[in-house]
Amino acid sequence: IKGLGKKAGVSLNPATPETAIEYVLDRLDLILIMTVNPCFGGQAFIPAIVDKVRKVKALIGERPIRIEVDGGISPETAPLVTAAGAGVLVAGAAIFKGGTVETYRANIEAIRSAADKAAR
Repeated sequence: IKGLGKKAGVSLNPATPETAIEYVLDRLDLILIMTVNPCFGGQAFIPAIVDKVRKVKALIGERPIRIEVDGGISPETAPLVTAAGAGVLVAGAAIFKGGTVETYRANIEAIRSAADKAAR
């Protein structure tokens, strides 16, 4: 992958232990941690995944690997995963509430603001 000039990443589903990726850490640029079970939008965030984000952050150590989280991200959950070590947040259902461009912008700003406060 990297030989072709691309970045390499892996995804961890909620049930996959973080230790499953230890042997490939030196080859990664990104780790996606699913905070819901994949395939169905609008699911509730799984709170136990915050600890998984912390554990993955510890496994990474000083390596330049980004942690991305996807599923149930909202103004309430964004600060939790950001404080635990996530730097990339994927939000879906929380953004598209309200049905207008203005509410979409406000929803995105609310998530960004909550994450930024936790990152400080």
